[in-house]
Amino acid sequence: MTEATFTFSTARECQDILGARAAHLADLERLFGVQAVSRDLWLKLSGPARAVEAAEAALRGVLHARDAGLPLVGGGVPFLLRAYAEGRAADIDELLHLRVDVAPSRPPVFPRTFGQARLLKAIRAHTLTFGIGPAGTGKTWLAMAAAVSALLKGEVSRIVLTRPAVEAGEALGFLPGDLQQKVMPYLRPLYDALGEMLAPGQVAEAESRGVLEVAPLAYMRGRTLNHAFVILDEAQNTTREQMLMFLTRLGFDSRVVVNGDLTQVDLPAHRLSGLHEAASLLRHVDDVAVVHLAASDVVRHPLVQRIVDAYAPPRDTAPVS
Repeated sequence: MTEATFTFSTARECQDILGARAAHLADLERLFGVQAVSRDLWLKLSGPARAVEAAEAALRGVLHARDAGLPLVGGGVPFLLRAYAEGRAADIDELLHLRVDVAPSRPPVFPRTFGQARLLKAIRAHTLTFGIGPAGTGKTWLAMAAAVSALLKGEVSRIVLTRPAVEAGEALGFLPGDLQQKVMPYLRPLYDALGEMLAPGQVAEAESRGVLEVAPLAYMRGRTLNHAFVILDEAQNTTREQMLMFLTRLGFDSRVVVNGDLTQVDLPAHRLSGLHEAASLLRHVDDVAVVHLAASDVVRHPLVQRIVDAYAPPRDTAPVS
């Protein structure tokens, strides 16, 4: 048995790593097989020498991630501790190098799971990327960050965001207001994600200058989208015809991300999701990536991950990869 003392620089640093009321100590003890006692700015570790050494290295790694800007709120610290306990230090380093800089007034964006890291790498390396996974896995958030970064770097001249206006139980014609008011509820999640990437007022300014367009999928028909970063969200609700129409809008110097959750299809039962078919048909096509995210990539409230797990289909009915 051996002992070691880990000292934090500030009270804020200590709270960020150990959590409120040292809530993360239990994870540290369970994952590394050590005993941990915290007081003020120090943490005493005791246990087998190799276990204590590994726990110390993990704490240094979490501190490094924090200093690099990786958010530790929610499940950030347990995720990092688990990764270090599994010997995935190199994967954490790669994840930190996938930093996405958005508006100067906003913090940088990092993938927060290894699945998200795969998705972001695919977006950077391919012209067309499909991101398929359950709610809360960061598909729209990461795609939006990549789009804003590409625009600010001058890699594209505009961002086009779209999603199908497929509703469960209500027809658009019976909703009050003009067309813009009718479709706004479907586009609101895209604006919410943009609000996390751009400073207040920048979204409206970008729209007024024509470098940002947020519109229903039907507005894409007959167009060619050159020099654009295009995101199709909620793509599980596209029909075969809509998906083909959208994919053939691709123009020169453009990048396309298609996101969706095949467990939340609102199409009539007899209609095949265009996302399911496209991911199957194109998964081996050059310059196309299909990335599947899982419940383990959920970064919302921990209860969301448990809900996704409970609703997950049996393995033999999982979507094609």
